[in-house]
Amino acid sequence: MLKGFKDFILRGNVIDLAVAVVIGAAFTALIAAITANLIEPILNALGGVDTGGWGFYVNPDNPDTFINIGAIITAFITFLITAAVVYFVFIAPMKAINVRLSAKKTP
Repeated sequence: MLKGFKDFILRGNVIDLAVAVVIGAAFTALIAAITANLIEPILNALGGVDTGGWGFYVNPDNPDTFINIGAIITAFITFLITAAVVYFVFIAPMKAINVRLSAKKTP
């Protein structure tokens, strides 16, 4: 039973997945910093001086009711950038490698 577990852990897929998770976490931090410090200030500038950014108050008398549309757009942009990088750095190259390997196996 332990040999089976050892074989499972040492298979290339599990190690590749672990590397991808670590790289993905580091990349997510990088993209979050870029969007929080570059994109979000630009979106907040579209708001106004008296607002907390690009958004609106549900109840103008209560500042806790501010709906920050800029933060939502920033999160969406973060998701799109992260998904694009994951696709172009991990998915597309692995697909190309698999196609080449399967072409070599077929006579």
